[in-house]
Amino acid sequence: MTLAAGLPGTLIALLVFCLSIIATRSEALGRFTAAYARLARLPKPTFEPVDVSTFVRRVVELETRLSVAVRPGPSATIDADRDQLEQLLINLLRNAVDATLQTNGGVAVEWTKRAGFLDLYVDDDGHGLADTANLFVPFFTTKPGGSGIGLVLSRQIAEAHGGSVTLESRETGGCRARLRLPLRHPDPQRVPTVAGVLRRG
Repeated sequence: MTLAAGLPGTLIALLVFCLSIIATRSEALGRFTAAYARLARLPKPTFEPVDVSTFVRRVVELETRLSVAVRPGPSATIDADRDQLEQLLINLLRNAVDATLQTNGGVAVEWTKRAGFLDLYVDDDGHGLADTANLFVPFFTTKPGGSGIGLVLSRQIAEAHGGSVTLESRETGGCRARLRLPLRHPDPQRVPTVAGVLRRG
């Protein structure tokens, strides 16, 4: 005879409910701990020349839920930590695809060069940005099971590369994420940064 066999049905149901809450909170705590560790342990970038077209196409191929369009841009090379930069673009593409799957739209990636910088855009046909105030707040998420660190980690990586990440709603609908990074300079001591350009401007 088991212990549960001697308990009233309502008490058993209550115990099952309580145990399910404990299990759910334990899973959430595990996700939080793992996410915090990722933010706290981001290593210093190891820079190497990265061809933008090759890099973009490589990351796009990793997204299997939706065919992401690549709009070819100008030839461009940046100095970057390849692994960190791939994680950054993976995060932006994942968000774009998540949003677009709700509307049966599309996702496209393109890039341009301007004033010593690379501007890389990820456009989606989702519903756009409903709340921009909490976009880069650590652990804030509206996704079930989300960690709330994707955009925070992306911005942290971009800033470690002297760049930035911004998001805005598109006039035609959906969202545009922009990654801005310094282009590769012959003299590494003279590589511009977004902060430096803003100070001079």
